[in-house]
Amino acid sequence: MRQAVLVIDFQQDLVEGTAEESGVHAKDAVSQVINQVVQEARNHAHTIVFIRDLDVADGNGPGFAVHASIQIPDQAVTFDKAATNAFHGTPLLEYLNERQIEHVVILGCKTEHCIDTAVRSATVNGFDVTLVADGHTTNGSDVLSAELMIAHHNQVLHGHYNVEHFALVRPSSEKLFEPIHDQHRT
Repeated sequence: MRQAVLVIDFQQDLVEGTAEESGVHAKDAVSQVINQVVQEARNHAHTIVFIRDLDVADGNGPGFAVHASIQIPDQAVTFDKAATNAFHGTPLLEYLNERQIEHVVILGCKTEHCIDTAVRSATVNGFDVTLVADGHTTNGSDVLSAELMIAHHNQVLHGHYNVEHFALVRPSSEKLFEPIHDQHRT
């Protein structure tokens, strides 16, 4: 099975915060998980894609870059997006389809925006999804703390389906590149 890792919007200013917005929850732990999963993908020659949001730091400079803690393999590709949806207005879908990817592992930030949208969009676009439970983060909102928002999304996105394809939420301690979606198909 052909697989890919999508690291979404784990960018310097989003992670660390700015004068306008606080940084994300558990950034060091999430960074470690991202590096672990990316390294595992690299070891198995899986496709590795980084997505950057053009809204971060006005799309340029050090704040726009993937967070300094992340080790980006040479074979990784990076796509920039203008929308919340990583598939909208980017070559991501075409790139994954050209490589005959069937399963995507998703990590990054922010949970309630670009992560949620990527998980749902990937299922609609024909991919089974594994969302890494401890591999995405946010800074929360006026309504939910970061911890509650992450827990909420881990619950509602686990089993999210679009008929043929669906999402499972699994911790990084599991063998993420051994998908278990077929065990749940009816």
